[in-house]
Amino acid sequence: MVSPEASHFQSSPMAKYAGARARPVICFNDVVLFLGGAFMSLILVWSFFSFSNSPNLTFSADKTDGSTKCTRGIDMRYDPTDPVFYDDPDLSYTIEKPVKNWDEKRKRWLELHPSFIPGSENRTVMITGSQSGPCKNPIGDHLLLRFFKNKVDYCRIHGHDIFYSNALLHPKMKSFWAKLPAVKAAMIAHPEAEWIWWVDSDALFTDMDFTPPFHRYRNHNLVVHGWPGVVYDDRSWTALNAGVFLIRNCQWSMELIDTWTSMGPVSPDFAKWGEIQRSIFKDKLFPESDDQTALIYLLFKHKEVYYPKIYLEGEYYFEGYWLEIVPGLANITERYLEMEREDATLRRRHAEKVSERYAAFREERFLRGESGGKGSKRRPFVTHFTGCQPCSGDHNTMYDGDTCWNGMIKAINFADNQVMRRYGFVHSDLGKTSPLQPVPFDYPDEPW
Repeated sequence: MVSPEASHFQSSPMAKYAGARARPVICFNDVVLFLGGAFMSLILVWSFFSFSNSPNLTFSADKTDGSTKCTRGIDMRYDPTDPVFYDDPDLSYTIEKPVKNWDEKRKRWLELHPSFIPGSENRTVMITGSQSGPCKNPIGDHLLLRFFKNKVDYCRIHGHDIFYSNALLHPKMKSFWAKLPAVKAAMIAHPEAEWIWWVDSDALFTDMDFTPPFHRYRNHNLVVHGWPGVVYDDRSWTALNAGVFLIRNCQWSMELIDTWTSMGPVSPDFAKWGEIQRSIFKDKLFPESDDQTALIYLLFKHKEVYYPKIYLEGEYYFEGYWLEIVPGLANITERYLEMEREDATLRRRHAEKVSERYAAFREERFLRGESGGKGSKRRPFVTHFTGCQPCSGDHNTMYDGDTCWNGMIKAINFADNQVMRRYGFVHSDLGKTSPLQPVPFDYPDEPW
């Protein structure tokens, strides 16, 4: 929302007394009536002027000077000249140079931009990206485009900003390490956001209604899909998946990124870190240090420092393994159609902007208590095609490429149906992208 424009209006001229006079003499009573009428008209015009120039009746406190400012939502044109961290020539967005006192700097920025304070406790910016050149796999660019569309749809529905990076922000931080420079730059570029949400290019939202339970993470600064027992007992490099994570926009996270990066390709000890990781996590498949094993290493070796602030989310598919999810998508579709057949409220056609009302109704009526994990009636939240490598085509040898690409098309169409249904169309066959089929008025109670 842009800042409020100045109100423009045209006041009506005061009505003049136009009655016929019986005589030229002006009586005292006539003067009183004329002046009284003129005064009341003036009061009405003044009141209209005051009301028309008042931007809004919603107020927010400006903590910098104790005054109260009128606001109309987020004001994206207001940027005062008071110095903030952006005016510091030593500030660097790059991965090499640490950021100090970020909590104080971010707090100061919010105080100077009070319209961003309401709702800031869980405001989220999603970050994703891919390689800068064309894909080697013939259908790779098409698949990445559809994966990105899926993320844009999710962000539009839930009011998140999204940033897509297809360039390396550091020449050495390639492949899975490229996310850390992008996340740090996004934290600096978005002081209004409490959370930065990294989502790999090959991860797909397959429940467009679900939102993460942010209340569960209020005392944590990083959320990843994982299991403590697999970290500390099994010592496995798959104890968590670093392809999808929520990271709080705070100094703790800035320092985590610095430490995390120190095990990456920018470190002179990069080769050594790979050896250290493989000595602890025996199932690690390749010799070089990677971002996922590096994070598990920090949790394992420095539990007292990191475990209290890192939430290992294993109760729902914060990101789920695609091979476990895709075969059951048709059954999940049928379960949700059964919910709609049972209650006409869910079959009612509605505008996309009010979809949360119907999602909340389904949650209360049918899904209460469903965790969203394996075997749940709930849709999987995020389906992650780990090992498929849609751009390069160099997929894991444990399955063939067609299994990957066909699975991606099914999952994409499964998610897209949740969006396109609100536009009056669906993919009647999850294995085929087009054509879409118009939805009957009372579908699914009314058949095709």
